[in-house]
Amino acid sequence: MTSPMQDGRHAGTERRRQRVQDAIAAAVRDGTALTASAIAHAARVDRTFLYRHRDLLDNLHTASSRSTSPSPGSAPTVTTASLQADLANANARATRLAARVRHLEEHLSRQLGERAWHESGLSAPADIAELHAAVTHLEQRTVELSRDLEERQAELEAARAANRELTRALNQRG
Repeated sequence: MTSPMQDGRHAGTERRRQRVQDAIAAAVRDGTALTASAIAHAARVDRTFLYRHRDLLDNLHTASSRSTSPSPGSAPTVTTASLQADLANANARATRLAARVRHLEEHLSRQLGERAWHESGLSAPADIAELHAAVTHLEQRTVELSRDLEERQAELEAARAANRELTRALNQRG
């Protein structure tokens, strides 16, 4: 047994439900926006009414996914599928851009590291082959000069010995 108050509330809910269904049908027919806010406004109900009655919200989503072709003279309607595709594309682009930024940061880091290494003087010079050749040449020259020095020292020793002999011979004569 229901009270007249409950019957009245039930009748009011049914009238609002019918207005929502009529607003969805009109929006599909006219090509207007199929959003919860637009339908609630057109049906003169609160948006929460749609969210409390999931079947009406499901009807709205179904209608919005079906109406993919815009009517002539109106702007294209945005559907859930198109928004999801746009979001997926934006996420993929963000991922690609993040990878590119990471790659460029690593490249820049390597370049700056190499420059700092060279400027610090700790790295091998770029003309290392020339330096190796110069070292080899200087080592050979050092060996030659050492031989010359030994020869000259031997000659000096011989000259000193000859000088001592001459000095002794002169001292014995006189």
